[in-house]
Amino acid sequence: MENGTAENGVCSSESVNGGEDVWSCNKSDASSADHLVVMVHGILGSAKDWKFAAEHFVRMLPDKVFVHCSERNTSTLTLDGVDVMGERLAEEILGVIKQKPCLRKISFVAHSVGGLVARYVIGRLFRPPNRENAEDLLPKSYEELSKGTIGGLEPMNFITVATPHLGSRGNKQVPFLFGVPAFEKAASLVIHLIFRRTGRHLFLTDYDEGKPPLLKRMVEDCDECYFMSALRSFKRRVAYSNVGYDHIVGWRTSSIRRNSELPKWEDSFNEKYPHIVHEERCKAYDIEQCESIVIADTASDKIEEELVTALSRVSWEKVDVSFHGSRQRSAAHSLIQVKDRGMHAEGVDVIQHMIDHLLV
Repeated sequence: MENGTAENGVCSSESVNGGEDVWSCNKSDASSADHLVVMVHGILGSAKDWKFAAEHFVRMLPDKVFVHCSERNTSTLTLDGVDVMGERLAEEILGVIKQKPCLRKISFVAHSVGGLVARYVIGRLFRPPNRENAEDLLPKSYEELSKGTIGGLEPMNFITVATPHLGSRGNKQVPFLFGVPAFEKAASLVIHLIFRRTGRHLFLTDYDEGKPPLLKRMVEDCDECYFMSALRSFKRRVAYSNVGYDHIVGWRTSSIRRNSELPKWEDSFNEKYPHIVHEERCKAYDIEQCESIVIADTASDKIEEELVTALSRVSWEKVDVSFHGSRQRSAAHSLIQVKDRGMHAEGVDVIQHMIDHLLV
């Protein structure tokens, strides 16, 4: 393909819709790959952040997946807000789908704030079964909802990696602030000066036109966006989290847990996944169960509690990762993604874990 490259059986090229497409160089494998995997980078990032993972996915699943690394929100465009980024990415994904009519399934793999953008995107692209327009009434049963589509494709895996699902304003949700209340309060007041509108969304200080903060709106179906219905439609939802040394995103917010729910973990003795220290399958809670949970700690504020409660109404696979023994452990936020194959190679087992457990 024009402007494309080929390496170790993996082909890639700049997408006509922005971003980078990655697929098998074997024509037979490429023609049978009907599963679109959209990889979304984090703040101030680019499509290159997922380059290693994208190539590894295709190398391991050559006849199954076609990977698109998003680029429409590159660099400082990630400061424009989760919703603005989501609208851009939705347009980018629809362009990819239009160019590849053979696609039948869709999955997301998203890092850091990219996980929030991906959650916004699926809410925009969700369509209920047997309905042409998103404005039509949703089906009433969860079983019927599970048959909905994302951009016309069957939802498979929704995977987030070190994503601040509960926002960043709570106690110890941004570890480099050291859990000092004065620092955390000051950060919430000035974050918009550094990270602009995205900072307001992360610290839940946005009240556009009198509406609740965006992250709060994103745990329900509202504003013609079916955020929770879309999330529920995926066959799997997975949250990969760093248990420590991630100075950007805390363990609690990335794993969608309360303090009292954080598990005890031990160093892994699994040679294949040496950095995976805990795995948990969390069943979905219904409204009554959510209301009956007794909160043992007081570290989370009211909105954070609302977010964790709402997100717990769908099932999650939670995978906890530790780089405590790594010389590069202070870069855990990048290691877990293998942002740079040279500097962050220790995180390869996490990417392999994603591939080995992917529903294709």
